[in-house]
Amino acid sequence: MALRPYWSGTIRLSLVSLPVNMYLAVNRQRTIAFHEIYKPTGERVHHALMAGDKQVDRDDLVKGYEVEKGEYVLIEPEEIKELKIPSSKVLDIAEFVGIDEIDDVYIETPYFIAPDGKGNDLTFAVIRDALRAAKKVAVGQLAIGGRERLCRIRPFGSGMVLETLRYEEELREEDPYFDEIRDRKPDSEEVELAQELIKRKTRRFDAGQFHDHYREALQELINARIEHREPREVMEDKPTAKVINLMDALRQSLREKDGDEPAVGKEKPARKAPVRSRTRKATPPKSDKPKKTPTRKAG
Repeated sequence: MALRPYWSGTIRLSLVSLPVNMYLAVNRQRTIAFHEIYKPTGERVHHALMAGDKQVDRDDLVKGYEVEKGEYVLIEPEEIKELKIPSSKVLDIAEFVGIDEIDDVYIETPYFIAPDGKGNDLTFAVIRDALRAAKKVAVGQLAIGGRERLCRIRPFGSGMVLETLRYEEELREEDPYFDEIRDRKPDSEEVELAQELIKRKTRRFDAGQFHDHYREALQELINARIEHREPREVMEDKPTAKVINLMDALRQSLREKDGDEPAVGKEKPARKAPVRSRTRKATPPKSDKPKKTPTRKAG
């Protein structure tokens, strides 16, 4: 089955045009979804559209902007769809910035960018490799999802990825959250110990080694209900050491090998403690975004 693009259009760099297809990079099928069920009968609940005490049909709905309490300017959905702005079908590259200059707090949703399959592979590869060699990302704007989004494009494997970005005005002021720690000066020895701990636990990032334990536990609960059994809970016991303050905690952490082995000076077990499986009886349900962070980092 052919993949259906989320958006198809053109990336334009000066006089160079690159037709592309854009695909959502997030796998939402991995999300466990629930429906609302009326418990006495087991029937699924459907929410009705109401205007006052009257149920209305979805085809009779229009968009409304409230100008005063209870007073709306009405806009037909077709009028919104027919809005034509330059970024609807063409993404113009406005500028290039360093690959690390855009703070992660601005990043929203990733999309895969691929050639449209009509003989543009070479142009695509040239732009991809040029960005990679220069260690730059392309910045522009694109109208998708009912609004014009700020976005960046960067190399990703053999293709490219487009990430939508938040506008600066979408982020909250940081002053209320950081006021109490703005002038705190930590002890230099504590910083050095923390740096050593960071150094020892630094490794190449591999997203595949991390799993959503909450989703796995939720899936086990669902499977147990389907199979008419009690859900299993697997817990791994690790030795813990009592610490008194930050310095002791840092030193204790540095004595442990990658956080898995018991501290030096403590008696080691003859072998690693096995993973214990515990069965927990399922409980039946009760009846009843100083100033905003700049887009470009200093230096």
